[in-house]
Amino acid sequence: MGSLPEGRHFFHGDDGYESARQATVWNQRVPDRYPDVIVQAVDTDDVVAALRYAKANNKQVSIKSGGHSWAASHLRDGAVLLDMSRVDQTSIDTDAMTAVAGPGKGGSALAAELDAVGLFFPAGHCKGVCIGGYLLQGGYGWNSRVVGPACESVVGLDVVTADGDTIYIDADHHPDLYWAARGAGPGFFAVVTAFHLKLYPKPAVLGSSFYAYPIELADEIFTWARGISADVDRRVELQIVATRSVPNAGIDRPAIVMASPAFADTEAEAKKAFTLLDQCPVVDKALIAVPYAPMALADWYTAVMSNYLEDHRYTADNMWTNASAAELMPGIHRILDTLPPHPAHFLWLNWGPSPQRQDMAYSLESEIYLALYAGWMDPQDDEKYSDWPRSNMASMASLATGIQLADENLGRRPAKFVTDENMARLDRVRAQYDPDGRFHSWMGRL
Repeated sequence: MGSLPEGRHFFHGDDGYESARQATVWNQRVPDRYPDVIVQAVDTDDVVAALRYAKANNKQVSIKSGGHSWAASHLRDGAVLLDMSRVDQTSIDTDAMTAVAGPGKGGSALAAELDAVGLFFPAGHCKGVCIGGYLLQGGYGWNSRVVGPACESVVGLDVVTADGDTIYIDADHHPDLYWAARGAGPGFFAVVTAFHLKLYPKPAVLGSSFYAYPIELADEIFTWARGISADVDRRVELQIVATRSVPNAGIDRPAIVMASPAFADTEAEAKKAFTLLDQCPVVDKALIAVPYAPMALADWYTAVMSNYLEDHRYTADNMWTNASAAELMPGIHRILDTLPPHPAHFLWLNWGPSPQRQDMAYSLESEIYLALYAGWMDPQDDEKYSDWPRSNMASMASLATGIQLADENLGRRPAKFVTDENMARLDRVRAQYDPDGRFHSWMGRL
């Protein structure tokens, strides 16, 4: 019953199925979950066909764009898996400062195309992350402390509903579904075939600040970082990364790195925005101190990806928190004492306090964001390293306000990612647009 695109679908057991399944996951740790059929869509007609097939055969549907989900939430036993990575069309209107892009469009590729015409969009920090999942879950990207999470710049979407109907949604057309699309993440209950994006002028200057400290200074650094949360210039993305080594900086010892971009109109403004970082109380003990240097966005992508190596196996977990440094430090010391080898790392991000957000499903963020990433190569080390992110975040859960979906581990550790009010509204909108539960909900939630 129902027909699927010829030559671009693989049933479980078919030749090519396993390679197609593994190709949907970016890192090398592919869960033992097996969709009934994988459909490699190239256009809206393929999506409609897959949804009609799912309905005719009473199958649930899961969706993949770039495959960077750490938990591989798109891999569900018995599902119809829609691989949208080939739906990557892009059109840019430089006069209107808008773009229309498919969910399979790489964020870094979009950023480069916009850069070439003097425009900007807050794309994700990692190469290979496609905009589909990134925008649906919120979108913490370049300069997002200024322009907001990227979902705030989604002005409309082309979607296919559970019944296979093709519709356009925005603030005036199906506003409830539009509200849900901006923050529902992997639990969204429609298939996005195109995002309509608001663009921005390209910032004239992208500056960089880089400090590396001995990890023994953790108490001083994180206590100071927590104390300046409200004072960090919003043009500065203060990222603090603790790791066992920093190969790209020639540091072969445990270290805490502050690597911060700042987008500004002039170099003088960028330097001024970084001034606070030179006031760290242990700055005189830095292993490396570069208060300011110009840096292209392409170089930032290269630097970020030194922590996310394609030949490694990964797990991740995270938390939002407003807790004090005194409350956080015992958990942070446990994290630092048990750090696996590079590229595993602990990320601290000074994010807020944030301005009032738009009315959308995305609704949970706090002053500080903490995330853990375990990375290793040998499958025999799965037991040794894979639970490091979850167990440490679980031990600090009493200090968390919730999590963000980008680095979620909901299958292993269910956690709050929107407000209770917004979750209730998501359930109501889902009941309207997907009453039969055609689309898989979030992992860890039936």
